[in-house]
Amino acid sequence: MPEIQGSCDERFKGVGDVLAANLERGADVGASVAVTVDGELVVDIWGGYADQDHSVPWERDTITNVWSTTKTMTALCALMLADQGELDLNRAVSDYWPEFGAEGKRNVVLVRHLLGHTAGLSGWSAPMTVEDLYDWGKATSLLAAQEPWWEPGTAPGYHAITQGYLVGEVIRRVTGQTVGTFFREQVAGPLGADFHIGLDPGDFGRVANVIPPPPMREEAMAAASDIAIRTFTNPPLAAEPAWTEGWRRAEIPAANGHGNARSVATIQAVMANGGEVGGTRLLSAAGVERVLEEQANGTDLVMGIPIRYGMGFGLPSPDLPISPSERACFWGGWGGSVILVDMDNHMTFAYMMNRMGDGLVGDDRGFALAIAVYQALES
Repeated sequence: MPEIQGSCDERFKGVGDVLAANLERGADVGASVAVTVDGELVVDIWGGYADQDHSVPWERDTITNVWSTTKTMTALCALMLADQGELDLNRAVSDYWPEFGAEGKRNVVLVRHLLGHTAGLSGWSAPMTVEDLYDWGKATSLLAAQEPWWEPGTAPGYHAITQGYLVGEVIRRVTGQTVGTFFREQVAGPLGADFHIGLDPGDFGRVANVIPPPPMREEAMAAASDIAIRTFTNPPLAAEPAWTEGWRRAEIPAANGHGNARSVATIQAVMANGGEVGGTRLLSAAGVERVLEEQANGTDLVMGIPIRYGMGFGLPSPDLPISPSERACFWGGWGGSVILVDMDNHMTFAYMMNRMGDGLVGDDRGFALAIAVYQALES
């Protein structure tokens, strides 16, 4: 079995066994797993390689692009502002971002619609290139000028890339700071967490490039809805841009966060422990509970699967039973990364890796690790 580095409480030995098995059978090339209970790291392990050639070991400070796991960091920033009274999640987006009121959106799209993927803006109508994602002004102004693709607030549709610009621009209008700066100064910095929305070139040497997933199956492409096609093809969704300097340095708050399992689990431990971890309070207990406010529960117009959205996170459901706890939330990234927050058990579980599978919001590797975590909690 591959050697697993780091530390793991004996109670959670099964978690390390699952990671080792994933590496042994080639399901993972390199990965990290972390678990916190009551804000303390009880699992902080990693193993495998940072590159596809198996020549560079995955180290303690290796980081990678975690794709949509980034959304949970952006949502946390919005929840903090709401808790501070600076942002009303039930107010119209145009109250904070006047230009957004174009094309019938004024007083129609609420901030919570952005967090719950019900705003009707899951993609851009105007042509976009990957390089346009690095231009904050262009990406946000086009969304502000756009007519929604469905009636806001009536149905969920995964805002795969656009959510970060939409929520991020509201954060910028409220604070005067970009979401990457606000996150660094108000979240990652105080918690000492190695997570970045917009990566400094000095950290590029620690990045494990993501390994692209298998091509989408023809039957899946044929079954995709028109909304899904427009969401994922403008610009085309591909893994290779994550290897570039432009992608790494940009702020793409729904998709280009860089970190590892330790940093993700440490940050989201705030949510699992009533808003405070390690003596640092970011939210009140009531502010944390807002994540559980259901925003949508039904078939997602983009992904075509049953989904239940809370305020910026997914909520467990019979179709996605990632946690047995009623007070839990989660999200995953394209290719397999996942973060789970269990408020009943004061637990977070995070899995970050470089070999991408074909899942949009996690896959069987992360779910198998989550099962091992719960087996340990029940023992």
